[in-house]
Amino acid sequence: MMSTTDFTNDKDFSNLRVDLHSHTNCSDGALTPQELIERAVNFQIDVLAITDHDTVSGLVSAKQTILEKNIPLTLIDGIEISTQWQGFEIHIVGLNIAPEHQALTTLILQQQQRREDRATAMGVKLAKCGFDDVYTDAKAMAGEGSITRAHFARVLLQRGVVSKMQAAFDKYIGKGQRAYVNPNWCSIEDAVAAIHAAGGVAVMAHPIRYDLSTKWLRRLIVDFKAAQGDGLEVVLPQMNKEQRKLMLSFCLEYNLHASMGSDFHQPSRWSDLGRNLVMPEQANAIWQLWQGQATPKN
Repeated sequence: MMSTTDFTNDKDFSNLRVDLHSHTNCSDGALTPQELIERAVNFQIDVLAITDHDTVSGLVSAKQTILEKNIPLTLIDGIEISTQWQGFEIHIVGLNIAPEHQALTTLILQQQQRREDRATAMGVKLAKCGFDDVYTDAKAMAGEGSITRAHFARVLLQRGVVSKMQAAFDKYIGKGQRAYVNPNWCSIEDAVAAIHAAGGVAVMAHPIRYDLSTKWLRRLIVDFKAAQGDGLEVVLPQMNKEQRKLMLSFCLEYNLHASMGSDFHQPSRWSDLGRNLVMPEQANAIWQLWQGQATPKN
């Protein structure tokens, strides 16, 4: 059995099924850590990173499941940190981190307070829209995990206010809508620094999803590089060839490593664990950084 930290230099990840971006119900995913691990096995995933939003609370039970059931899966300790850049919310994934490192723990506590403050304000705005106690229900749904806008969307869906989750964002809690609250996330620099302090590598999550022009996307990547970022997600399940080509070109131009992940939240006909994830041959894969083939920046 592969351990949860078996990163030997002679392991050829390119011949394995790798998914470096997934979520559990410790943030806005639908499955428990145990269920996610079991689904990964069913989908014949060899290497999986759990990257919940601003929390690492799902990693312990995931590891316990792997050990107790003797599951042949390499688990990468991860996190997805919400940051703020030029008025946009940019997500930075940390991979191969030490989850209990003090610098990371401190940042997580700060981010959780920011989440709580934002959620409370959203609840007030939704009440003004005529929907009482949405915060209370969303908080109960999140449990001990990170409260996210997805929890608010699910509450509105369950109440019949909207017919699908995306409609909650489009009508109420999306950017520019009546119940939207600007986040007060940390900076990209702070996120990268905490990830590096915890021994991990920092990857910009799903760059194509930020609704940026190519010019602005380049500016973002330049700033990420200046912040000592390590890599970009160049492969997602729903990307066309031109988008993958563009992301790869940025990696090559700015000497960044390439990562890939499904950004799995729940079973879907559109996306699932490991779907359409193939590392481009020209790319320097992100796992080279923790396999001793390159040196992470400090």
